[in-house]
Amino acid sequence: MKILVADLEGVFLPEIWINVAKKTGIEELRLTTRDISDYNVLMKKRLSLLKENNLKIQDIQNVIATLEPLEGALDILNWIREHTQIIMLSDTFEEFAKPLIAKLNYPLLLCHSLTIDKKGNITDYILRIENQKKEAVKALKAMNYHVIAFGDSYNDIGMIKEADQGFFFCPPDSVLNDFPDIPVTGNYTELKTMIASLLEI
Repeated sequence: MKILVADLEGVFLPEIWINVAKKTGIEELRLTTRDISDYNVLMKKRLSLLKENNLKIQDIQNVIATLEPLEGALDILNWIREHTQIIMLSDTFEEFAKPLIAKLNYPLLLCHSLTIDKKGNITDYILRIENQKKEAVKALKAMNYHVIAFGDSYNDIGMIKEADQGFFFCPPDSVLNDFPDIPVTGNYTELKTMIASLLEI
């Protein structure tokens, strides 16, 4: 059986941290895994910025409440689920993603979690497992699934390469330049065509 795994932000949802940066005016919060390939370095920088600017979980959740899925995301996701199962493998956090997942009709999401103190300060993050996207693909393959993976950022490379078949969806030029051999889709029409071809439907 073939199964799809995909990144969440930048593929089906807008980038949460970029929108937090727009709302707060803190430009460095615009940095994502499209810019910094080491996730731990990126998250430590984010936590430091939140502390410096006294931003709490509620501030971020208030921004998240205003976000909607990318245009066409729900349609393509519904189409995918008519033909096969899909799992979202994301480096976001349960505390961020819950209201957004509802807007996508609750696909299965595997992600990380946050440590939050009584005052609402985000004090740390808890990784589900190191390299969770790649490890999830390895586990699915061990269960005799044929895995098709796609994403847009540096933190998706491991799962794309580990998958039986993998490709990019709307990656930035920096990622494209560093990984020119990985196939690319640039919009939902191309994504649908690619998936249909790989699923042989």
